[in-house]
Formats: sequence, structure tokens, C-alpha cells
Amino acid sequence: MKDLFGKAILDYQTGNNPQDLITETSISESDEMSVAYLFRDFDEMPKIEQKALELSKGKILDVGCGAGSHSLYLQQNGFDVVSIDISPNAIKACELRGLKKVKIQDVMTLENEKFDTILLLMNGAGMCGRLKNITKFLLKLKSLLTENGQILVDSSDIIYMFDDDEDGGKWIPGDSEYYGEVEFKVSYKGETEKPFDWMYIDYNTLQNAAVANGLSCELIMEGEHFDYLARLA
Repeated sequence: MKDLFGKAILDYQTGNNPQDLITETSISESDEMSVAYLFRDFDEMPKIEQKALELSKGKILDVGCGAGSHSLYLQQNGFDVVSIDISPNAIKACELRGLKKVKIQDVMTLENEKFDTILLLMNGAGMCGRLKNITKFLLKLKSLLTENGQILVDSSDIIYMFDDDEDGGKWIPGDSEYYGEVEFKVSYKGETEKPFDWMYIDYNTLQNAAVANGLSCELIMEGEHFDYLARLA
């Protein structure tokens, strides 16, 4: 892994000629993303993210923290927050931004800790890659929750990206088990990361998976573009 996403974050934090990230998926054209967006403060965040931060309580785990903007807001408001990411460069940037509890960590290997709130923001559920992995993923998160703990997750239903078929339904290519599964590519400063699996999960599918694994699932808020915030407990 070249850690290009993290490299862009660290370049921005240190003023090392940051450039736009280029992202592309198996169902969409390449798109430029400004790294500055990852450094937004609370007022610049989408309402869904603001709501998730307002609902956060107790000891908090920020999974896939990236540039650490959500964690920073929570820390500044007196919360005990642990921020994890698999990107060494992103974690370095988080430390430089003043986050106190940060570590290079895959949530699937996190042990012996319990949290009152687990945050999976900016489509954090997608990190399980494929729908077939969702049970293992949810059970792991459940094992990290305190008795009255909660998981706050946002995602999108990307069915709107597919063309209508003759029957009035959607035409979905047959090469994936679930239409929300995509292959993601990231490029930065002329380098390209090896493609990786990502998943956008619609609310009904998330709810079914949650209930099947002993978790309640509540729709907290819907965004303006097929996105939503859910709470699992």
C-alpha cells in the first residue's frame, strides 16, 4: 500500500505542495477531490456528520479517522476520543493537529477496549469491502461496545447511479453480489494506489444485517443526496 490518501493529508498538514486527490470507481468516472475538504471544521461539515457528533457520548472510537477533523471537534469539546486509521501518514497528520489518542490500527484487530460510541463517518461501513463481510464486521464492532453503547454510521444508497431497465427497475451489472459494491482507485501526484474494494450500503440492507447480528438499527436522518445516518445499538 502506497498510502496515497494519507500522503495527501500529511502534505496538506505540513504545507508540502498538496494537490487534489483523483478518485475513480468501477461505476464512476475519475473525480478530483480537494484534500482541504478533509480538514473542514464543524460549521463546514454536512448536517449528517454534525448530527453524528452531537449524538456522540462517553468514550468514543473514531474508526478510519483520516485527517482527524471529527475527533478534533470532539476532543475540543471535552470528550475522551480514540482515533484509528490504517494510514501511517494520516495518523502522523492527526498527531501534528494535536490529537492525543491516535494509533495506526485496523478496527478488526482492536482488542480489550470498550467504547460508548463508535463513529463510522464518511461512509465508514464501506471499509468492510463486500457485503459478505458485513456479519464479521458488525460482530467485531459489537464486541467493542459498552452495554449501552452505540454505533453511528453514515452511508449512501447508490441505486440512483444505475440506468433504468425496460421493466421500470434498475439495470445492474451481474459482476457483483450487491449493487453497492465498487472497486475504488486513488491517485495522487502521478502515483496510483492498487484498487481496493469498497461498499455503499443502503439503509434496508444495513438494518437487515444489524438485526441478524443482534443489533438494533434506527434511521436518524436522511441527507439531500441518497445519504443517511443510522444508529446501531
